[in-house]
Amino acid sequence: MRKLIAVWAAKLSAIAGRMIGKKSSSTPGTIALKICPDLIEKLAVNVKKGIIVTCGTNGKTTTNNLLNSVIRECGYTTVCNNLGANMLNGIATAFAMACDVGGKFTADYAVLEIDEASARRVFEHLTPNYMIITNLFRDQLDRYGEIDITVDLLNKAIDMASGVKLILNGDDPLTAQFGDGRNAKYFGISEQVLPQTDDTKEGRFCIKCGHEQKYNYFHYSQLGDYYCPNCGNKRPHIDYDATDVDLSGSMKFKINKSVDIDVNYRGFYNVYNILAVYAALSEMGIAADKGFHKALDEYKPQIGRMELIDLGKPVILNLAKNPAGFNQAIQTVMLDKRKKDVIVAINDLANDGRDVSWLWDVDFDKLYDENLNTLTTTGIRLYDISLRFKYADVKVDYVERKMKNAIERCLKTDAEVCYVLVNYTALYPTQTTMLEIQKELKTGGSENGK
Repeated sequence: MRKLIAVWAAKLSAIAGRMIGKKSSSTPGTIALKICPDLIEKLAVNVKKGIIVTCGTNGKTTTNNLLNSVIRECGYTTVCNNLGANMLNGIATAFAMACDVGGKFTADYAVLEIDEASARRVFEHLTPNYMIITNLFRDQLDRYGEIDITVDLLNKAIDMASGVKLILNGDDPLTAQFGDGRNAKYFGISEQVLPQTDDTKEGRFCIKCGHEQKYNYFHYSQLGDYYCPNCGNKRPHIDYDATDVDLSGSMKFKINKSVDIDVNYRGFYNVYNILAVYAALSEMGIAADKGFHKALDEYKPQIGRMELIDLGKPVILNLAKNPAGFNQAIQTVMLDKRKKDVIVAINDLANDGRDVSWLWDVDFDKLYDENLNTLTTTGIRLYDISLRFKYADVKVDYVERKMKNAIERCLKTDAEVCYVLVNYTALYPTQTTMLEIQKELKTGGSENGK
């Protein structure tokens, strides 16, 4: 009875949230767990074929949701927290929403994105069969601390998940280490794709002996073909390998020299996301074939993952919340040779992390070429990001407190495209603003001339 009451309370909470215009992705689960603390355990036992979780600093939402899309395209039923609520309450929401009116639930697979710091708490309620780890970078320093704390948290979580098969980014020494002595498979990119730079490396030192690592080539941050000249630790054998990577138009590459990928995605990091999905499907024994390619073609990125919104000209919204993510976003913007306006918004609310010192590890000096039309800074820490650009010797054209004003100014320029790069708490308000502008444009302008 408690389970049924909890499910109905969650569903009513979600309905109430929608009525007031809120995306209720965690609150319903919070309420449900108050009523029935073991709700997840009671429902997870009805997952028939397997539970797969995705962790990592960057890319876990895209990887998780794309994997879910492919599995469903192959004819299986799933439960998935595809709105990105990746802590315990969000997981509870996903399960409760998947129940029918009688509180009954069944699915072939549970496909769950899980916050790295929350993994242990979630694994107290369910045991995954498969676990993807995309990468590890510094993120929200005042919440996670340094990377070694995150590594320790994940190691403890993995130890709790008896028999779990790991699917790891072999190009990331910080992630590959989780496979030592465990059942693991690795994905990676086995060729130099990008020009070699002095990009900041998160994991400069060998995880085995502490000696500085060397690279035959690297892709970004610490990801690449690494080796330690002191102890011999090196990139593991790659089971799911990307080669022939072409980013000149649509994204093209081969997996294991046999599976051709050709998708209209932006961002080099999406090669890793697709590799992770393919590796997971293979290890789960799902023969994706046509379903895999169909899902890739039809997949629509979640909010802020190079999300395109038409405002008379294309405006592309992208979440970038740490040095590695920002560097990849900047690279993607610079690969676009159209004349462009760029808006950068930085907040420092609790969910962002109050510590914004990470801005000084971003290669903002690379956000410049002859096709950059205007650069605008905004957000709560607009002056901090403006100062950072000054030290990077990149001219800021406008400092604007209101995102709407910043976007509307860009719409009036002769640039062909506008990129809006935001950190976490700026994401949803910015998308809301963009959709409001879109609505106003369709109706011929806002009331009172706003």
